[in-house]
Amino acid sequence: MVPWDVIFYLDPSGIVPVDDFLDECPVNVRARLFAILDAVSEAPPPQFSGGGRWEAMHGEMGGYYEIRSQGPNREQFRLFCILENASLEALTQRGLPGPAIVVITGMRKPWMTKFSPDDYAYVRRLGNEYLATNPRRIAPPYGQ
Repeated sequence: MVPWDVIFYLDPSGIVPVDDFLDECPVNVRARLFAILDAVSEAPPPQFSGGGRWEAMHGEMGGYYEIRSQGPNREQFRLFCILENASLEALTQRGLPGPAIVVITGMRKPWMTKFSPDDYAYVRRLGNEYLATNPRRIAPPYGQ
């Protein structure tokens, strides 16, 4: 099996929403999030057994996937992703070389709390912006 690409969403103003989130994560949390992304991309996602670290979301967040990690004081860190899995022709039209995990943004929250409806609406707004572009707006590889 060929690993999926991991790409980051680039918003209309040229900002990568997940960059600030990742920069603010403790180093060990950021490393864990990247390790999970790597493991999921190599599985690939449809075959990856999440074990609570990679989960399909439900309800209004259906179509999104969540990468989960825990930090100091049990603080919860999340990456919100969309899968790009279509025919090679469709992926090419979208400007993608193959199937991809698209990291839309990230958020953090205290342990035993929930994200608000506004938090989820923000993720969906960014995801809708991403899906509305053809070719897709994607950022250069992380750190470049």
